[in-house]
Amino acid sequence: MGYVYGPVPSRRLGRSLGVDVVPYKTCTYDCIYCQLGRTTNKTAELREYVPVASVLDELAERLRGEACPDFIGLAGSGEPTLNAGVGDLIAGIKRLTSVPVAVLTNGSLLWRPEVRAGLAGADLVMPSLDAGDPWTFERVNRPHGDISFEPMVDGLVALSQELRGQIWLEVFVLAGITDRPDEIERMAAIVKRIRPARVQLNTVARPPAERHALAVPVQTLEGLRERFGSHCDVIADGRLESPSQILGGGDAEDQIAALLSRRPCTVEGIAVGLGLGRIEVLKHLDVLCSRGAVRSARRGAAVFYKGTGNQR
Repeated sequence: MGYVYGPVPSRRLGRSLGVDVVPYKTCTYDCIYCQLGRTTNKTAELREYVPVASVLDELAERLRGEACPDFIGLAGSGEPTLNAGVGDLIAGIKRLTSVPVAVLTNGSLLWRPEVRAGLAGADLVMPSLDAGDPWTFERVNRPHGDISFEPMVDGLVALSQELRGQIWLEVFVLAGITDRPDEIERMAAIVKRIRPARVQLNTVARPPAERHALAVPVQTLEGLRERFGSHCDVIADGRLESPSQILGGGDAEDQIAALLSRRPCTVEGIAVGLGLGRIEVLKHLDVLCSRGAVRSARRGAAVFYKGTGNQR
């Protein structure tokens, strides 16, 4: 079972059952703040990186469990809109379940009509805006050479005009880079063009790809809310809901490893997402760390665990 993971404890979606539709770190960007580290396959090529039929078979098996997630989230370890079959996948999920489908995307490919068409069936699309001008865009996102700033923004605007579902736009703020007043004003002007249903301000919470990708205080984000309109929320430092039952059963160690290969988490985050006790999580982490499948990293006062890709 290599495509479905979690449920993930998400600050934005509650308990989200993740679906991974591209290989690890296959992405259009190499963002300096990425929690998964540097991009190893930077590409803008659309193709069926993983077979849609296999993904749907695995998802159907997982959905036979007793508990339902709040969302099924297409995200994982790369940029999901690179998969040319994303539209067929969304349609297939809709045939399997009534659980709403969310697509977490960096928004880099929305200038392509076929990508927007593939997202048409999604209940929720969650793109990102990390910069207000081309220079900052290159510095923060380090995009593939086929992707430039203005077409990327135009794609976000076009999606907002075409999508039947909602758009929740994440605005990611970095200390000393995008928290400058002039950059905030430029991003706010772009948000007005996009007109998303919600704007969600975020900053670095997990160990980033580059040391100079620094968080801004939550108080700073709170002070910026009015710049982005009445539907703006601060999602940084969100609080997770109480633990619930693991979806679909299966081996807890494998579930933890699959989760951490896509998203670094604290012990508490793993416990909430997978419905496990804290002591049980710690026991499994000891085993995974001892065999080199997981490593830990400190971010301020918090310790995050992350998959290494070593599954010995």
